[in-house]
Amino acid sequence: MKNKSVIFFDIDGTLLDHEKQLPLSTKKAVKQLKEAGHIVAIATGRAPFMYEDLRKELSIDTYVSYNGSYVVVEGKEIFTNPLDIPSLEKMTADGLARNHPIVYMDATDMKANVPEHAYINESIATLKIKHFPTHDPAYYQGRDIYQSLFFCTEGEEVYYQEKYPSFDFVRWHPLSVDVLPKGGSKANGIKYVLEALRISEANQYAFGDGLNDIEMLRSIPNSVAMGNAVEEVKEVAKYVTKDVSDDGILHGLTLVGLVTK
Repeated sequence: MKNKSVIFFDIDGTLLDHEKQLPLSTKKAVKQLKEAGHIVAIATGRAPFMYEDLRKELSIDTYVSYNGSYVVVEGKEIFTNPLDIPSLEKMTADGLARNHPIVYMDATDMKANVPEHAYINESIATLKIKHFPTHDPAYYQGRDIYQSLFFCTEGEEVYYQEKYPSFDFVRWHPLSVDVLPKGGSKANGIKYVLEALRISEANQYAFGDGLNDIEMLRSIPNSVAMGNAVEEVKEVAKYVTKDVSDDGILHGLTLVGLVTK
């Protein structure tokens, strides 16, 4: 198809509304994109197992997970960037001494290094997902860990940032930060997708709303910020659509000429 495009969608606040639901208008718009021969992809900070049902519902097999650390194109794993295990092991021990637990996450599951902790319960509950980490303190051994959730209050991560320079720490909840490989980003993961698909720049699109979408929206020519996006995101996007709960995806796709209402 001469004008085949690829459209990358963030999940929370973009594909899913504020209640973590998929708006009917979004589902219909994605179906229209696929029927027109376009490639629909997901670019998210989430683990693959956290949105498996969404991928099935929308028939999506190309996705960038863990903010660029785990990339799949048409069902095939094409790029991985796991955490440095020796550093992770040291940070785990450091955190235990300070009552800061950790959750290890690979491509299929997540496990906590403590059997129970209030910070883990409270923060993960806000994701409204089926999965909840069970206890396995040795889960990081002998496998690739692409991201960890580290549980500490705001400001406490500074100590770890200074001590573990091979990691990036990105706060997503008052009680938790994502631990990522240094320099990882959705934009970097998307680069591998674009190389595999060979889609021209003019036919590259991306939708997002959060701070971890900024690099993605900067790197994609046809970038769209959701109406509910933070101001920093709106400033870097080429277009701004409506709120996710106000048919924002449908409106945005119409705005860029990919679908018709």
